This record gives sequence, structure tokens and C-alpha cells, in this order.
Amino acid sequence: MPTEKEKMLSGQWYNPLDQELSAERLAARRLQHQFNQSLPDDEAQRRALLQQWLPNTGKHFYVEPPFYCDYGYNIKTGSKVFFNFNCVVLDVAPVFIGNNVFFGPAVQIYTVNHPLEAKARNSLVEQAKPITIADDVWIGGGAVLLPGITIGKGSVIAAGSVVTKDIPAGVVAGGNPCRIIKPVSG
Repeated sequence: MPTEKEKMLSGQWYNPLDQELSAERLAARRLQHQFNQSLPDDEAQRRALLQQWLPNTGKHFYVEPPFYCDYGYNIKTGSKVFFNFNCVVLDVAPVFIGNNVFFGPAVQIYTVNHPLEAKARNSLVEQAKPITIADDVWIGGGAVLLPGITIGKGSVIAAGSVVTKDIPAGVVAGGNPCRIIKPVSG
């Protein structure tokens, strides 16, 4: 029988109150708190905290605190990734981020989903779907990315957008729900 963590990582319905998962979130919260309280003049301390808390990030990964996530280990990035102030990544499933990706302030990335039916939702089970963001993407401030979406290479997501479906490469997209507005070059 699979553990709750194995169910979580495979996209099945799982119990987030499981002891192992609760302990992992608490450990992440401790590192998160230390990072969010750190001062910019102690870059060595910040780097050390990030390596423990977000171990799967590439070179030149930079975060402006505060930054929040569930586990940290499910955030997987290429190089030159920048998160501005007050971003949230609910990394219950993997969040794959390519190279040269920039996030404006208050971007929200949600991999987690809950049942639509009240009885099932009240049982506290949840499910997650991975999110993929390709190279050279810019996500504007206040955008919300919902479970299971992919954003194609070189695309720009306008500030305040709610991305509910995949966005192809090379476009500017915006709105709620997010839709293609024009090609990046035109």
C-alpha cells in the first residue's frame, strides 16, 4: 500500500495531515521563517538557507523575501530564476521552472486541488498536478497559476492574470481566465 507521500507525488488523492508530510512541511516552515527574517546584508546565510530549503534550484536562483512554499523540494529550476517579493508556491506536486524565468511580486503558483463535492472536501483529502514553466518566461505581478498548466517558452503572462489552461510558446497572455492577447514580437 503506498504511503500518503507516494500518493501525493503520483497525483492521487491523499491525506495532507499524514505525520510524515506534516513533519516535512514543518521543517520547510522553519527554514522559510529563517529566510524570510534574514537581512540582505547576510548573503552567505541566505544562500545556505536556500540550499537547505530549496535544494533543487539552479545557479543564480534569487528570491526576495518573503517567499512561501509547502515543501521546497518540489520546486525544480534552471538557472537565472528570480522571484520578487511575496510569492507563494504550493509545491505539493513538482513545479518545473526553466532558465531565465522571472516572477513579479505576489505571484501565486498552486499545484494543489481539492474535491468539488462538499462531503469529499470535508474529508480533507487533496490532489496535486505539476506545473511547468519553460525557459525565458516572465510572469507579471499578482498572477495566479492553477494546477496542471504549462507555460511555453518565451511567453509573458500579464499582471493579475489567472492561468487556468496551458499557454503556448511565444505569446503575451492575460486576463481572468488568461487568454492569448498577441505574439510576443508583435
